[in-house]
Amino acid sequence: MTRVAPLGGGTVQDHVALAEIELTGELMIAASAAEDRLSLESIDQVLRVAEEREGSDLGPVKSGR
Repeated sequence: MTRVAPLGGGTVQDHVALAEIELTGELMIAASAAEDRLSLESIDQVLRVAEEREGSDLGPVKSGR
């Protein structure tokens, strides 16, 4: 039997999915405002990749793109 969220009062939130939706929206806004295709660096900036790397134990990672 599959369990589902109750109707009405119960709220189910998938925080990872909500964060992905928010980042996707920000990327779509940036892409629509750009005159040309977004560079990989611009995409990383919109998605705050550097902030994530600085906040992790891995430290800065150099990309070979």
